[in-house]
Parts: sequence; C-alpha cells; structure tokens
Amino acid sequence: MQFDCRPAGDCAVLISFEQNVSEDINEKVIRLTECIQKAEIHGAVELVPAFASLMVYYNPLQITFNELRDLIQSIDVSEPSRMKVERTVHEIPVWYGGEAGPDLSFIAEYHNLTEDEVIRIHAKETYRVYMIGFVPGFPYLGGLDSRIHTPRLKSPRLQTPAGSVGIAGQQTGIYPLSTPGGWRIIGRTPVPLFRPEQTERPVLISAGDAIRFIPITEEQYSSLLNENTPQKKGGSPI
Repeated sequence: MQFDCRPAGDCAVLISFEQNVSEDINEKVIRLTECIQKAEIHGAVELVPAFASLMVYYNPLQITFNELRDLIQSIDVSEPSRMKVERTVHEIPVWYGGEAGPDLSFIAEYHNLTEDEVIRIHAKETYRVYMIGFVPGFPYLGGLDSRIHTPRLKSPRLQTPAGSVGIAGQQTGIYPLSTPGGWRIIGRTPVPLFRPEQTERPVLISAGDAIRFIPITEEQYSSLLNENTPQKKGGSPI
C-alpha cells in the first residue's frame, strides 16, 4: 500500500493516498486506521480518517515524528485476511418530506421528478460512510444516484434540526446535532447519531460503515423519537 507521510504541525502526521475520491482509496484509509489502532502505538493520541487521507495526532513528549512515521510505514496491511472486512450496515429510518423535508419539493422540481420518485431513488442505495466530520457524528455518504445530485443552498440556514437528512452536490448525509447548514433537507431520522451520555461510544456510525435509509411515516417517526429520547429521572410533573 503506497502512501505519503508528512508532518502537520508539531503533533500530527498527515498520511495521504491518491488524491481522488473512490471506495477503493477510502477502504485503504480505513484499513490503515484499523491497523494503527491494533498496533497500539505508544504516544499516538487520535486517528481521524478522511476521504483519501488519515491524520494521526500524537504526543511529541512520548514519540517523535520520525519514530511514528517509521512505525506507520512498517505496518503491513496487505495480508489477504485484512483485505476484506465485514462492515456494519446501519438501517436508518427517515420521515421524508413535509415539515421534516422542506427541500424535497425543490429537488423534485429541479430534476423533473415527483417527490415519491426522489424518495425511492434516495432510499434504494446502500451508502458508504467515507468520513465523519463537520460536527460529532456527521457521516459523509458516497453513492448518491446522479439523478438527484443537487447543489446546496445559496445561503445556509441558521438552524438545521438534529436528525435532518440532506443532499449537497454528489453527497448525502445526516445532521446529528441542530446546527447551521446549507444542505438540501429531504427528511429527518429519529435515531440519535451523537450520544454524549454514552462515553465509551458517543458516535453511532464510523467511517467505513454503510447506511440504508428506510422510509417511515410521520406517526412512526414520532413513536421512534419517543423511544429514543432519554427519560429524565426524578422531579415532579408540571
């Protein structure tokens, strides 16, 4: 596996692969990430995989750049047993359209489709999670059908509700938190992608996973939202 290691400031190593977005390149990034994790390198603090690169943060008081680079370059990720890895597939329920999907009608008109056709096209794919970024737990998904590629909003919304499912250019993704955002919103999921109370694994989805979207009704959304909302203990009813 060919990659380039170079310093990124005084406490990080940037590992770069071929500079193009593809499932094969991203799989190499994920495999190398997993191998570095298994190696348990003393001084390596955090790994941040992206589309075609991997950032490794380290403690310079515990390991030098040259030592870390040499250790990373010595890792063998070409063994056949490591070439194919079973990835987690998450089925994410989505209430499409209406209040949950204010841009669904625009996307339908933009592509001369009906809203139901946009939903069917969006929900028929199994999407690869190329990376997590922007805010904790936001999955950038590849594999969006070209029939619904749509430019993002000219002016971002000041608030996009948590769980919103959107389209921006050739990608689709899910907002795990309520934040400003410029993606075209077509639906909303009741599944919490970022759960800070779960300290061991606060982020539900990881880079390299896959996602399938399951259309649900507004009533199903409300029911699942109640199930996924933590109940406060104690206190008196108002």
